[in-house]
Amino acid sequence: MRNLTKESIENIATGASFMGAGGGGNPYIGKLMVLAALEQGGHPITLLDVTEVDPDALYIPVACMGAPSVMMEKFPRGDEFQKVIRALEKHLGKQVKGTFPIEAGGVNSMIPLVLAAQTGLPVVDCDSMGRAFPELQMTTLHLAGVRCAPMVVADEKGNLSVLETVTDKWAELLARDMTVEMGATACVAQYASTGQQLQDGAIHGIVTKCEQIGAIVHDHKLGTQEKRQAIVEVTGGYHLFDGKVVDVIQKVVGGFNRGTIVLEGLNASTGQTMEISYQNENLVAHIDGQLVISVPDLICFTDVDSLVPITTEEVKYGKRMTVFGLPSDDKWRTEAGVDLVGPRYFGFDFDFVTVEELLHERGAK
Repeated sequence: MRNLTKESIENIATGASFMGAGGGGNPYIGKLMVLAALEQGGHPITLLDVTEVDPDALYIPVACMGAPSVMMEKFPRGDEFQKVIRALEKHLGKQVKGTFPIEAGGVNSMIPLVLAAQTGLPVVDCDSMGRAFPELQMTTLHLAGVRCAPMVVADEKGNLSVLETVTDKWAELLARDMTVEMGATACVAQYASTGQQLQDGAIHGIVTKCEQIGAIVHDHKLGTQEKRQAIVEVTGGYHLFDGKVVDVIQKVVGGFNRGTIVLEGLNASTGQTMEISYQNENLVAHIDGQLVISVPDLICFTDVDSLVPITTEEVKYGKRMTVFGLPSDDKWRTEAGVDLVGPRYFGFDFDFVTVEELLHERGAK
């Protein structure tokens, strides 16, 4: 157990933006909300290790749902987070003892911290993805048998609804439609879990991992190459590509940002071309037509010089980016995990192969 400092919050926001694999919302907005809540007399934010939770107590994540590009202009009012968690608490008839991020992503890593500052609830050092994914059923808690619903959906206007659904996919479909009608973004509370379920089904230590990544990015004593190597070591990932954005196609469809990004190689990647397809989060990447990484493994963007993470809605023509590839958590590499979030789910006509295997094959050719 420890209290988070303002420096910790800055680092977590940056690291979570990296681990969001291009999605999860803009970290700057989330960070400002947390710092504002603290400056307005908020409670200290306590971070609990998963081993410290009460196995029988109730823990509920809060998050923003919708198209990240819309969140850049349509900000939460600020009281939605308390409203959704109190509404779900009332519906369940049980007091909530803590919260946690549903995913590692810029804004969604920050919202539980906002709630903690507003209410004094502790934040558990875990999430249910180890990255960000675009749909509600795409969680390791779902794999562990925890239900998404009942869930609560609310907007900044004061609309609020409690959803009871027969499956987690139905929760995604119905909540997505509501989110679109609410202006393409909404606040949600879902996956009410016991401490034991978090210990068994969540991905542990993700907040601390994000903090470590953010600390590397913000360390002005380190050069670009040193930072890049440190990030690779902390994440167990790979430096895949350096390039300049030469084409971006982005549309908001069905409450998602969807599109493709094309990079023209720089530095060691000169003469090569990388193409990335995404749905809020980056899904697959090819170099010169050869697959190099796909979901559930992570495709993460940073600025080529500063290594500050870049989300998909921030990608613009001419931006110079470094692309990292990270192995996903082992829970995603199971048959059930790949069925839920693998490339075929997103409409690609190939099976999942780990980034390690793909890079080995590429190096062998």
